[in-house]
Amino acid sequence: MTSKPTPPIELTGTAAHLAGDRVDLANDALTALSAICPVTTLHDDPHVVADASRDWWPLALHWSIRGETAALAAAIAHPTTVDEVAAVVGLCNQHRIPVTVIGGRSGVCGASIPVHGGVLLDTTGLAGIVNVDVDSGLVTVGAGTFGPDLEEALRDGYGLTVGHHPQSFDISTVGGWLACRGAGQYSTRYGKIEDMVAGIEAVLADGTVVRSGPQPAGAVGPDLDQLLIGSEGTLAVITSVTLRAHTVPASEGRATYRLPNVTAAFEACRRVIRSGATPAVLRLYDPIESARSHGGDGEECIILVLDEGHPAMVATTLEMVDEAFRSCGGTLSDDDRVAHWLEHRNDTSALQALTRRGYLVDTMEVTAPWSRLGAVYEAVRTAALATPGVIAASAHLSHSYPDGACLYFSLAGRPGLDAPLADIDALHRAMWDSAQVAAVNAGANLSHHHGVGLNRSRFMAASSPTLGMLQAIKSALDPNGILNPGKLGLADPFGASGW
Repeated sequence: MTSKPTPPIELTGTAAHLAGDRVDLANDALTALSAICPVTTLHDDPHVVADASRDWWPLALHWSIRGETAALAAAIAHPTTVDEVAAVVGLCNQHRIPVTVIGGRSGVCGASIPVHGGVLLDTTGLAGIVNVDVDSGLVTVGAGTFGPDLEEALRDGYGLTVGHHPQSFDISTVGGWLACRGAGQYSTRYGKIEDMVAGIEAVLADGTVVRSGPQPAGAVGPDLDQLLIGSEGTLAVITSVTLRAHTVPASEGRATYRLPNVTAAFEACRRVIRSGATPAVLRLYDPIESARSHGGDGEECIILVLDEGHPAMVATTLEMVDEAFRSCGGTLSDDDRVAHWLEHRNDTSALQALTRRGYLVDTMEVTAPWSRLGAVYEAVRTAALATPGVIAASAHLSHSYPDGACLYFSLAGRPGLDAPLADIDALHRAMWDSAQVAAVNAGANLSHHHGVGLNRSRFMAASSPTLGMLQAIKSALDPNGILNPGKLGLADPFGASGW
């Protein structure tokens, strides 16, 4: 197991950008923490702590190249066992110290930024496969295990795959997948991460260790695993998980289609899914993204299709896809655009390059019912492009379900290399305010797989009708509010977050 967190961009200084209320560690708490597991303090190595205190939030990339990080933890705890995690969290609860869990730190919404300082709890020491039940297709794995390490061990040792391949696959951990309710690029076949979980081991705010599953399809009260999945470290610290795995597929099929416009392309994808076909990959690019990345003519939409599994199932799925697409005016392309996508799908170098050139680029992914998909697409692009400073807004459809699909928007502005950080922050906020509010008002949800984190927290009260219930659960499980405060729109006992 060799993977480790990947820095999003160069860090040129260690000043904290967010001026939120801060909690430092008293000497007695630091001494007790150091007796539990190895600890890195801000005093020991400011650059290491500053680097660990940030994630891939695109806005924060601008801060990094200007000598600032989002916020600074007081210390990083490096446990390697669940008992050490329990001791760290219990100690922090006793001393009222905020705890922010970090793993691969690949999130793009600021969820792992320690806005109040305190302790970063590094889960990457909780790595590796614990157990594999080949007959049942179940694998138990440490929460700090990175995607490539999990897949390599499963494929080489057991002929299995989880089938979860997010764009952040190379730099993200299993625990992070659960924390933000992630989706892989093959999700139409295998489901999102919440569909793959058969059991969880986690540590509550008082240090209690809880375990569930794995048992198939139980009827013993609510599924509390689903309470922790997507909680972004605010309800518990996930230490290991049991996932459902599949036999490595025997065959693969690919196709590239061209459709005349977005309306026809949305309808073609809807017909595919409503017919019962579930190709592993069904990605629709609007005319802008089709021309930019997939050889489109600027008017048409390019759709990439990939399926894997038993040869007969793959062949039938592709036949059903072809029927739906042709019925909507689609044509099968001779060039294999899927191969190009597979080669470049996880390449993030353009983000860093554009940031260094003074562009502000971010992405926003939402889901909507099929009946509202076109309205959401038009509303978000219209609102974003009407925002002063925004110069581009495009989208692709990345994940599909029987009742709707995910639209993944790319938004860009160019404040310039010499723009004050306050102006960049203001443009980012305005861009998100316009796009996110337009999406929700047009019938979309708040997030599909990036989560809420810090960036989207301000939208939770207006867009989440169950926030009050979530707050009640938070108050019951974490009465001192130490777990990842300032996130998910929850009440923050430590004061202002600075964002």
